[in-house]
Amino acid sequence: MKNKVRWFRSINTKIVFVIVVLLIFALELIGANFINQLEQQLVTNFQEERQTQVDFLETTTAPYLTAAFNNTAADGEMDPEAEINSLLSEFTGSGIAEVQVINPDLFIIGTSDSTQQSVVGRLSNDADVRQSLLLEDTITRQYVDSATGNRRWKVVTPVFSSNDPTQLVGIILMESNIESVYEQITQISFIFVNSSLLAIALSVLLANIVSRALTTPIKEMQQQTLSIAEGDYSGKLKVYSEDELGHLALSINDLSNKVATAQESIDAERRRLDSVLTHMTDGVIATDRRGRVIIINEMGRKMLNVAEEEVLGQNILELLGLEEELTLRKLLEKQEDLLIDATTTEETLVLRASFSLIQGDSGFIRGIVCVLHDVTEQERIEQDRREFVSNVSHELRTPLTSMRSYIEALNDGAWQDPEIAPRFLEVTQNETDRMIRMIQDLLHLSRIDAGKSDLELEIADLTELFAHVLSRFDMLVHSSEYESKTYSIKRELLEDPVWVEIDADRIIQVLDNIMNNAIKYSPDGGVITGRMEKRGDQVVISISDQGMGIPKADLQKVFSRFYRVDRARSRAMGGSGLGLAISKEVVEQHGGRIWAESTEGTGTTFYVSLPYVQFEEEEWE
Repeated sequence: MKNKVRWFRSINTKIVFVIVVLLIFALELIGANFINQLEQQLVTNFQEERQTQVDFLETTTAPYLTAAFNNTAADGEMDPEAEINSLLSEFTGSGIAEVQVINPDLFIIGTSDSTQQSVVGRLSNDADVRQSLLLEDTITRQYVDSATGNRRWKVVTPVFSSNDPTQLVGIILMESNIESVYEQITQISFIFVNSSLLAIALSVLLANIVSRALTTPIKEMQQQTLSIAEGDYSGKLKVYSEDELGHLALSINDLSNKVATAQESIDAERRRLDSVLTHMTDGVIATDRRGRVIIINEMGRKMLNVAEEEVLGQNILELLGLEEELTLRKLLEKQEDLLIDATTTEETLVLRASFSLIQGDSGFIRGIVCVLHDVTEQERIEQDRREFVSNVSHELRTPLTSMRSYIEALNDGAWQDPEIAPRFLEVTQNETDRMIRMIQDLLHLSRIDAGKSDLELEIADLTELFAHVLSRFDMLVHSSEYESKTYSIKRELLEDPVWVEIDADRIIQVLDNIMNNAIKYSPDGGVITGRMEKRGDQVVISISDQGMGIPKADLQKVFSRFYRVDRARSRAMGGSGLGLAISKEVVEQHGGRIWAESTEGTGTTFYVSLPYVQFEEEEWE
């Protein structure tokens, strides 16, 4: 799929942008420096010109101010103040706003502004004039006229007597409009900005031409690579130059040829694989070098319960449900057999996946082959074996550890203590009896599994047999052994005899196991209820307690060997975890069924269903 690149992300735009930004940066740097230097030069020239004019006035007015200061006339009837005013009225200069001549007593003698002649003869209040008079030095400064808002340049210089250079005879104050200089700078800056904009526009045009010359081969390379990705290897790139782009075009053309060759080889491999895998009994999955499924045989689809159109192109890790555990790289590196749980709602299925690489003569990996073996039965047997060994080891280790501790204590001298020794020996004997019972139960289960446990069948009244078991336990719960707790047994039996073909001893063993569990897990004052009922051709015995109950998740596991809901309590009460397992095997030997129903915190009910024999009354006559 071809993705169109947006204009602001294209390399053409980026090249133009970079060139324009560099040009703008250079123009800004040059312009800032040029305008700054120009401003300093123009202001300096303006100030020097004003100073020259002030110096000229100082030289010209010095004789008249000397005469006025000495109250003498230089040429007979000459009036110094009139001469000074005449000189100022004729004085002109670029940008000069006003020139005033002030005597040492701070009285204004003359001014160049014809509209301000009324100030002549008045006392000057200018602070700069007073400071210049006090310091006998020239004062210059720039300020902003509050009336017009224009910047002005002010020069205040003292005038010394032409006869005595140390004698101050007056002060010249010149104010000039320096705003014209800044206006000139503004005009020059405007011209520079316009020129810069024109230069930027031309640079954008030229940069676009240059960038297109660079990006045109790149776009052609992009189109060619997209064609290669879609399987079209016929196109060839045009080489425009011998630079890096030209070499890249040659490399892409070479790559196109190599990919075409590799694709032909992959197609040949695929045809060979199809012919080999079609009739295999194991599930086989073949992928390309990226791990995408390209072949799956009928057995593989059946094992994974998928359709071919859904699988082709899918990643093998996702197909096998391994994407969270492995990456394709790790799979290629390890190539270990993996167990995959392919269990569905209909059946349990465990698969062993074996992986191998498809490689060319050069070692180039062309794909992966995965062979699926159905190991459901082997895994179940192995799991049962591991659990059985673990449980037997655990169950035997507990009494052996207890016996070892007590025997070590006796060996260390406890046998001489008349109070402790008998108790230790009693515990050791109890643990020994417990191990003997456990081993007998294991031997019993082993005989049943081996088919060597034969039943001594006889026709018996199940109602009478169940009543006998309940009566025996009724006497037991009222004996001294249970004097610390109070139990009661409730009966809901059938009135008529129910004849079943059973091994009476084995069925009694089953009922004893269930009754023992009911008593163990019933609280003080609990009621244990034994019921019988007919359901079709089956008679169902149920035994209910009021104990802690069994969690729903554990109901299907209570008949497993060594399984306990409450391990600590069961072991403390002497249970081995084999009673219900033996009961299940015995009941199934009789063609019956055993199951449990429970509610946590309320109690548990165990059911035993057996086929019964229906006799007609004539048969007994």
